[in-house]
Amino acid sequence: MTVSTLKNQEIRDLQATTCQTRRATAPKLEEILYEPIPVLDHGFIRVVDYMGDDNAVVQAARVSYGKGTKKVSEDQGLINYLLRHRHSTPFEMCEIKLHIKLPIFIARQWIRHRTANVNEYSARYSIMDKEFYIPTPENLALQSTVNHQGRGETIDSQKAQRILDLLKTDALRAYDHYQELLNHDEEGNVLDPTHEGIARELARMNLPVNYYTQWYWKIDLHNLMHFLSLRADSHAQYEIRVYAEAMLDILQKWVPMTYDAFINYRRGAVTLSAKAMEVVKALIAGQKISREEVGMGIREWKELEQTLQQTLS
Repeated sequence: MTVSTLKNQEIRDLQATTCQTRRATAPKLEEILYEPIPVLDHGFIRVVDYMGDDNAVVQAARVSYGKGTKKVSEDQGLINYLLRHRHSTPFEMCEIKLHIKLPIFIARQWIRHRTANVNEYSARYSIMDKEFYIPTPENLALQSTVNHQGRGETIDSQKAQRILDLLKTDALRAYDHYQELLNHDEEGNVLDPTHEGIARELARMNLPVNYYTQWYWKIDLHNLMHFLSLRADSHAQYEIRVYAEAMLDILQKWVPMTYDAFINYRRGAVTLSAKAMEVVKALIAGQKISREEVGMGIREWKELEQTLQQTLS
């Protein structure tokens, strides 16, 4: 189901429905409820449902901490404290359910986060859409010589175009063969009445992992922030990072006080090891210290140098 189909059918009906409730709502999140947020060339994220808000986090914390205070500024202070000291359970009281359309190779990476409830589109039951991901030329790069799981230098335009042509040609050919194996087109119509198609659960194995899948993904606020701390990081793969960045905007609309604390104490923060702290203390004291003196590995030393350069620049 494409984004346009969603808009014309399901979303219009859902957004026209008004429900009375006594539970907490997030006004800014309500504004984008059910609306697809475009990601990559054919992907999207849309908020389907949610439970709780910043007040739910504060309320849960005060069960343990007593009455506490009632001022908004002090609610922010409490949320800051909880996040700063890694008190996770109050954030687990909030949940959000997202409908996500993403390339299969990103879904396989995404599913590594085993703290969510997931229900994925079944290619055993339904025919896959003829939609696949093709990167833009600026997002094509050579294999990194430093990071075995990352990208290195970008590719010149002539080579990039050849790669893009190969990706598109292979994806289209694979789908043609997929339809031939099924003996059905995208709409489920029979292509050749003189023979039967093979089972959908078998035909799907012919499709490459740049084809799009969809799932419903439900997760609590604590584990969502853990996901975002890893996948919205500059070192994360571009294709999953853009989804995480879209989810950051959703987070801000949903729980603005928690979002501010997350940006301050997680995304914008730096964690240093005990050995790294020895180096920092020596630098503050105006002392010279070597990697060998502190007993730090080469990779960690380089990472510390990079962190200090970025922090002080």
